[in-house]
Amino acid sequence: MTRIPADSRVTPSAAEDLAWPEDAIEVGNIVDGWGVKGWFKVQAYASDPQALFSSRRWFLRWPEGGVASAAGAKALPRVLKILSIREHGEGLVANAQDIADRNGSEGLRGARIFISRSAFPAADPDEYYWVDLIGLSVVNRQGETLGQVEGLIDAGPHSVLRIIPPGLTAPVKPDQERLVPFVSAFVDDVDLDQRVITVDWGLDF
Repeated sequence: MTRIPADSRVTPSAAEDLAWPEDAIEVGNIVDGWGVKGWFKVQAYASDPQALFSSRRWFLRWPEGGVASAAGAKALPRVLKILSIREHGEGLVANAQDIADRNGSEGLRGARIFISRSAFPAADPDEYYWVDLIGLSVVNRQGETLGQVEGLIDAGPHSVLRIIPPGLTAPVKPDQERLVPFVSAFVDDVDLDQRVITVDWGLDF
């Protein structure tokens, strides 16, 4: 699958002037160069990497404490204007404006990819991005607070909410977390505006 976002009116100079988005979300990293024409391999953090396909502007940072690879003669670009991206094997490959050869693509190796949350494609009804669920309060039908969503676990057919009970602060031991399957049998409502998830789950489960 290849998808090129429709907005192609931003000039290179305008793209370079883009400020780092306040709602930037880390969605993947650049693994290595691919081929000799500037394409590069991308590792997406999500199993369904639609955010990468939906945005033509990828903001880059080195890993904490990381430095440019020896192959990179230039400083890491703050933003890449993506020209094309497609699935390749179990990963993705992409190319970007001003990255024209193998040396340029290898110079991006290790860079972390961030995308503005506002650029994510709209989720289908009753579907949610993990990043939108983290930090939400979880209460049950009795009005009791189970805690706050710390993260999720991909359990194959469904995800599982990792909830830190009230009074505890991350990181916590695995046996201190509450784990609630994120399925309709247990999740009554997700209110992103109020930042509350209502579940059918007892405090003693």
